[in-house]
Amino acid sequence: MADHYTFALGRRKSSTAKVRVTNGKGEITVNGVSAKDYFAGSAAFLHELEEPFRAIGDNKFNVTVVVDGGGHAGQVGAIKLGIAKALVLKNEALKGTLKKADLLGRDPREKERKKFGLKGARKQRQFTKR
Repeated sequence: MADHYTFALGRRKSSTAKVRVTNGKGEITVNGVSAKDYFAGSAAFLHELEEPFRAIGDNKFNVTVVVDGGGHAGQVGAIKLGIAKALVLKNEALKGTLKKADLLGRDPREKERKKFGLKGARKQRQFTKR
């Protein structure tokens, strides 16, 4: 029982992130790779991942994530929500701070399904009068 961790689940679009938060040095590991390597193309994604820690003003936590489904943007949103939920479970006093920073709400937007008789979810065939 050397490592006590807090577990939380985060979802966004079609992505699901299983997040473990432990005390540590502020390292984030995503699917067995450092977050810097996993989201190599975008510094904005890395900046967004650290948002819950900036909100509480503390980065003494190691985060291990297993994420699947969706693209990188959805995965970052799922991880961010998972981290915020895990921090609240670890310390209930942080709930107000994270809620004020708008980090505890799930973004409900999902892809709308295609309807029969239409080209897409809402797009219809072009109307011809004559």
